[in-house]
Amino acid sequence: MDLGNLGAGLMEAFEQFRTSFDQRPGPSRMSRGDVRTAVLALLSEKPMHGYQIIQEIDSRSGGSWKPSAGSVYPTLQLLADEGLIVAEEAGGRKTYSLTDAGRMVADEAAGSAPWETAGPTKEHHPRATALPKAGVELAQAAAQVARSGSPEQVAEAVEILEEARRRLYALLAQG
Repeated sequence: MDLGNLGAGLMEAFEQFRTSFDQRPGPSRMSRGDVRTAVLALLSEKPMHGYQIIQEIDSRSGGSWKPSAGSVYPTLQLLADEGLIVAEEAGGRKTYSLTDAGRMVADEAAGSAPWETAGPTKEHHPRATALPKAGVELAQAAAQVARSGSPEQVAEAVEILEEARRRLYALLAQG
C-alpha cells in the first residue's frame, strides 16, 4: 500500500468534505456595519475585551456568526477614534467600554441585534456548527493515521470509517 497516495487521496477527500459545509443556510457574511452595531450593543451591557466580544456574538448567534479578530479589532479602533469607546489596559488586555457619546449612539441603534438575523436559530445550531466540526476533526484524525500509522492501523482506520459511514446512513434511514 502506497501511503503517499493514500495521504493525498485522503487530503482531497478531506477538502471535499470541508467544502460541503461551506454553504450553510443564512447570510454567509455579516457587513462591517453589523460588526459595529454588535460591538456597540454588547458594550452597552458591560465592558468587554475583544475576545469576549467575538465569543459573545458567536454564542448569541447560535454559532452561525463568529466575526474574526480582523473585523472586530479594527472596529474597536475605529470606535475609539470616533470617541465612542475607551480602552483600559489591565493584565495585558484592553477592556473596552462606552463613552457617554457611545452610549447615545448605542441607544439610538437599539432594536434588533445583528446576531438575531445571522442565520440558523439555536435549534439548528448542531447542524450549523457541531456536525461540521466533528466531521473535520474526524478527517484530521484519519489524515494523521494515514501519515504516521502502520499498514495495520491504516486498515483498521478504514474499517472504522466505513462503519461510521454505514451508521450515519442507517440513522437517516430511521427517520
